[in-house]
Amino acid sequence: QVQLVESGGGSAQAGGSLRLSCAASGHTDSAVYMGWFRQAPGKEREAVAAIYVIDDITYYADSVQGRFTLSSDKAKKMLYLQMNTLHPEDTAMYYCAAAIRRCGVLEGWCYNYWGQGTQVTVSS
Repeated sequence: QVQLVESGGGSAQAGGSLRLSCAASGHTDSAVYMGWFRQAPGKEREAVAAIYVIDDITYYADSVQGRFTLSSDKAKKMLYLQMNTLHPEDTAMYYCAAAIRRCGVLEGWCYNYWGQGTQVTVSS
């Protein structure tokens, strides 16, 4: 089992920044991918960014490429998402997730463990 707890959400103006954090605990050594997903009201969940923990290669959705940066601190078992140049369409609940096998790195179905989410609201 892997437990994930997100923090850092809140409100920002368009063009502003927020940093999300995800604290992992439990059998974290079993995680192959760690990622961030988001879901806006009335929309399907979508991938934001993910990292392959073996070699720290990061993957980003096209919609956030160049604006968001995913990083991790393995010693602290933390995952971060630095979000810059926020757009109103970035408004969503953001979830941290962990996958224990290699499959679709930006596919939600691949992920086994999920946090409760943290809300991000961007106003224009």
